[in-house]
Amino acid sequence: MSDKPNPSILLCEDDPNLGRLLHDYLKAKGFDTTWAKDGVEGLKEFHRSAFDFVILDVMMPRKDGFQVAEEIRRESHHLPILFLTARSTKEDTLEGFKVGADDYMTKPFSMEELLLRIHAILRRSAALPENNETVEASRIGSFEFDYNTQKLIRQGAEQRLTTKENELLFLLAKHKNRLLERTFALKSIWGDPNYFNGRSMDVYIAKLRRHLKPDDSIQIINVHGKGFKMICPE
Repeated sequence: MSDKPNPSILLCEDDPNLGRLLHDYLKAKGFDTTWAKDGVEGLKEFHRSAFDFVILDVMMPRKDGFQVAEEIRRESHHLPILFLTARSTKEDTLEGFKVGADDYMTKPFSMEELLLRIHAILRRSAALPENNETVEASRIGSFEFDYNTQKLIRQGAEQRLTTKENELLFLLAKHKNRLLERTFALKSIWGDPNYFNGRSMDVYIAKLRRHLKPDDSIQIINVHGKGFKMICPE
């Protein structure tokens, strides 16, 4: 997140009436809000300043919301993105999540619901470090876990982790010997706690168990209906 005292939002909305309404409402609620009136202007603002949250209208001139999100995701993996759309088609929703949306709202919507969604997403996104944030290496049993280089190191042997393995292990380590809620992990890493993402997370849990198997003091256990707990020496 940025160093500004108030969370900063980049709002990309080409409708002048809705754009002004959203801009004024968010500023009144304490957000440092920058309003861009199309996708190209939105990307310029994104590269000009640091933001904590992005709201993208799907249908915008010059560059639509999907194109803007794709470019943002090349530079920032965890910056929260919420799409606004006048269409409620399944294809739009799937396309939004495919390019990295954290949430989706169909017009018309209430300002109160928008505010609740923003706060909920900001709470989730705070679980993972920003792309340029340095995280101190930590101990997991006899392993050294280096989040920044995506490596598990034990007795001089290095195991390179995929991005999803790295993020999931980070959350497990952060909740070491405590419950990591399944829905929280899915929303933090995959953005959507649907069935298919849940199956994907189970695959990554199995991979992490294999990586950690050399140290039998470490276990990743299933807590039925709730999530996972990584048991290991403090």
